[in-house]
Order: sequence, then structure tokens, then C-alpha cells
Amino acid sequence: MPCIMMQFGRLALLTLFTGAVRASETTSLPQLQSPLGPVVNLGYAAYAGNSTSPTGELNGPVTFFGGIPFAQPPLGDLRFRAPQQLDETIKNGGDVPVFDARNFGPACIQQPAVVGVGSEDCLQLNVWKPSNATEGDNLPVVIYVYGGGFYYGTTQGFPMYDWVNQHPGGVIAVSMSYRLNVLGFLSGSAVRENGDENAGLLDQRAAFEWVQRHISKFGGDPNEVTIDGESAGGASIVMQVVAYGGTQGAPFKRAIAQSIGFGPTANSSQMETYFANVTEAAGCPNTGEAAMSCLRSASLGAIVSAVNHVPTGMVSPVIDGNFLPDFPSRLIASGNFSTVDFIGGHCTNDGRTFVGGSPSQFTSDEDVATIPFKRWPGVTNNTIQQALKLYPSPDTPGSPFTSQYDRAATMAGDIIFTCMDYFLAEQMSAVKGVKNVFAFRWNAPDPVLLAAAPYEGTMHTSDLYFLFDGTNSAGNAGFTFTPFNTTEESLSAAAIAYWTSFVTAGDPSSEKLASSPSWSPFAPAGQSSRMRIVLTEGTSPGTTASVMEALTPEHIERCQFWMQANVTAETTI
Repeated sequence: MPCIMMQFGRLALLTLFTGAVRASETTSLPQLQSPLGPVVNLGYAAYAGNSTSPTGELNGPVTFFGGIPFAQPPLGDLRFRAPQQLDETIKNGGDVPVFDARNFGPACIQQPAVVGVGSEDCLQLNVWKPSNATEGDNLPVVIYVYGGGFYYGTTQGFPMYDWVNQHPGGVIAVSMSYRLNVLGFLSGSAVRENGDENAGLLDQRAAFEWVQRHISKFGGDPNEVTIDGESAGGASIVMQVVAYGGTQGAPFKRAIAQSIGFGPTANSSQMETYFANVTEAAGCPNTGEAAMSCLRSASLGAIVSAVNHVPTGMVSPVIDGNFLPDFPSRLIASGNFSTVDFIGGHCTNDGRTFVGGSPSQFTSDEDVATIPFKRWPGVTNNTIQQALKLYPSPDTPGSPFTSQYDRAATMAGDIIFTCMDYFLAEQMSAVKGVKNVFAFRWNAPDPVLLAAAPYEGTMHTSDLYFLFDGTNSAGNAGFTFTPFNTTEESLSAAAIAYWTSFVTAGDPSSEKLASSPSWSPFAPAGQSSRMRIVLTEGTSPGTTASVMEALTPEHIERCQFWMQANVTAETTI
């Protein structure tokens, strides 16, 4: 990140100053200026952002600050370790260099890995704020955590400009990067002895804590922070809620989890196998301190080779006994999680993306009993047979399923995505007594993905298309954006209003659009029903077809079945 006064390397942020004080201990900092754009001074560094005022501006211009480091670069000896805080002591009375923060920072290294695509030095975040927001405004804050199976993803695919621009009272939006695949989630005995497991989750936590320390300088309120994520990002939100078994509190007040995506958790034997794959590819010993020392000194090319030498997506969060003391499902079942306002939901056909095949491959009970469960080898045959009864064949009178494919995809969706939101909402309401708990089902397909695979319906990531300017993944660390038509634009605006209303007040209806229906709580007072909103595209501009619905007894029964299987570690999430 170049500096306007002179070119300062990243080490400039790490230099210790004798007798300095932390920026959080004072608000009296000089007002710095830059020809590049508006400046926010943090005391230890200052950043020049980029203001935009496009046609159709709703609530004044928005200023973007990108690529702001929130931790030391995880290089060399810091590889495979928890993120380390920057030196944030005030330098020279706050008269510090101004860095160019007009662009996103680099993506973290992806999988498959390619030298030159992404960077190890990626622990950076982005901030969008109303251009007129200043310290003391105390605007609510939302932090977005991208998904991507914990092996790929980047903040660049999730612009949050509209969230800030459309909110009438003003919000601050943040997105942050975290280490992925081998660099973020290498595990095993050698890592536990000389490093940190779940480094990627600890990166997320470090970003949340940076926001606590510094977001006030951008006009934000550290006491009004919401975290949000989808798929692996949604799973991250759940893991942040259950972090430390709820014993250390949470650096956020509210949480939104979209299509909570969990895969099987590696057991000890698998951890050691993947670790051996990594060391072999990197040309390192496979045990002890020698292995970790070698991996930390290995070239980037060797690390790229190691990333590509393990099964895609299989190096992911594990139960480390500290940050994650147990499986999230068990922690939720026992009430060992932080108390926060909560929204949880999923796309109607999330499971079709991960069922393991196309409609033509599902013609019999045997197909349903085998193809989806290749992902879940720990599930016993007895559990599978019980599941087949809970999901009756389409030939059975009264079955809700139109085909064996629909049956299998619904089952896959419940296991991977659609039941964890119910389970956490139920426990948050029933065990913790939280009133601000809401649920949703996204029922508007991503039109780009629908055109490519019509049989997938409202497939996984459909909600992202509407929340983030028509985004679609486009390969390694890349995204494309498709312009909305008028009805898509209406649903996008309505959804963003719900989301930012929750960020502001813990209630998605508090500042909803006038044309939108009220979003009732998950557990309405005095009622036994469990409710969720169904977010649906309308047929005319300015409206949607969104409605409230009650969760069916059949869906609740299926989810209780799978959550019990999780608690007994058959599906290990």
C-alpha cells in the first residue's frame, strides 16, 4: 500500500515507539489531508479513501477504504500461527503517513493455488461509510465474512456500497479477508505443538477485534456490530457464536448466518494424513518441530504445491479444544454459545448444488441412500434407513417430493445447510431467551445460475446475487456482476433494507421498505409455531412476493433428527 508522504513498507506499521500511547486512549489526533481522497487517521497510520457519487445516489456519497491491515503479515515464523496484532501505538502525536486505501487488498491464496494469484500477506479489511460520517456519529456496523468452502473466496466479490447507500440513517460496512485452505486450516499434532489450528477463524476474530478498537474513527459504534456470512461464511458465523463455548463473550452484538454450510470435520487420522500430504509436497519432514520449521521457511512455490496436494476443501476447521472446544452442534445443544440477536436462513434448493449428481442419476431408493452420503462416510446404514422413512419416496401417497432427485436434494440440503439455522434459532430462543431471533427462506433463483442449470431452482448462493449487485463466482478469486432487471432490483432493495434494519435495531422490520411485509420473529410471543419469511421476487417493479410461513412439523422433525445425529458425531458438524 503506497504512502503519499513517501514510500513506507509494511514494517513502518510495526515499528515500536518509546512512550507512545494507543489510539483508543485519545481522540485528539491531527486532521490529515491527502490529494487522493478523504482521510481517516487511526493514530498509528492514516488511510485515504475513495468517494463515489454515481447516478441514483440515495443518501449521499459513500467513501470506501480498502486493503487496511488488521494484523501483522502472517509470513515466515508467523505462518500457521494465530494472527498477531499490529503495533497500534500512536506515532508522532498522530502525524503519520497517509496510505493509499482506494482499492481492495489482495485475495488470500486460493485452492487450487497458482503462484501470482492471491497473497500470503492478505490479512486486510475494507470499510464503506457515508462520506459525511465522522467520529462520534456512532453508526451501527456490519462485517461480512465471505464463503467458499474455506478454500477459496475474496472480499472483492461482495461490494457493500448499496448497504451503506440505501440505509436512510447510515451504517458502516466492513469486509475482511482470512487465510484459507492449508495456510488457514492446517491441523494435526505438529501444528498443535508448534502453531495454531483454525488460524483462519482466528483471523476473522482478529478483524472483529480491530473493528472494536478502531471503527469509531470511521463513524461507527463498536457496541453495535453485526457479523454476517454465507455458506462457509455462514458456518464461520456459527463458529464465532459458539467460540470458546461462549465463555469469552463475543466482539459483536448480532449475527446473520446465510446457508450455513458445514462439511464433515476431519478426525485425528485424517488431520495427520493431510499434514503428511502437505509436508511431502513441500519437501519437508512430516513430524514435530522440524516439520513446522521447514514449512515456515518453505518458498511460496512449495506452499502452492502443498495447497494443491490435499483434497479440495478437506483442510478446514477442526475441533481444537480451545477456540472450538467441541462440535458446534454439541455446543449449541448444551447452550454453550454467546447470546446475540440472530437471523438464520437458507436458499430453497441449497441442497441441489451439493447432492452429488443431476436428476437423471437419481431413480431409486438406493441412489438416494448412497450418492448424497459419499460426503458423509461416518453416517451409519441404520441412520440412512431412518432418513429414508423421514423423506418418503415420491411413490408414497402424501410424499412432498416430486422425484427421487428432489427427495435426495432436500435431504442433502437439510444435512449441510437448512437445519443448522433452525437449530441455532430454536436454542437461541428457547435456551437463551433471545427475543430478536428471525428466520428466512430465500426463494428467488440467481438467474445466471438458473440459465446454466434450470433443474437446480433456487440454488446455493442465490441470495448473494441479490444482496451483492448481481455477483457470481468466476473462477479463482474472480467474480462477475450482472445488472438487475426491475423486479430483481426491487427484491435486492427490499432484502438489503431488511438486513440493514436488523443491523441497526435487531429487527429486520424496523426500517424495512414501505412495500415490504413485516418480518415476524422466529418464535412469536404466545405461539407454538416457528415462523420465517420467504423472500421471493415479485412480478412488477417496486414490489416483492415475499410472505411469512410457518415451518412444517415434517421439516422440524427432520431437522431434529439430523441435529441429534450431529450431536452423536455421525455427521460431525
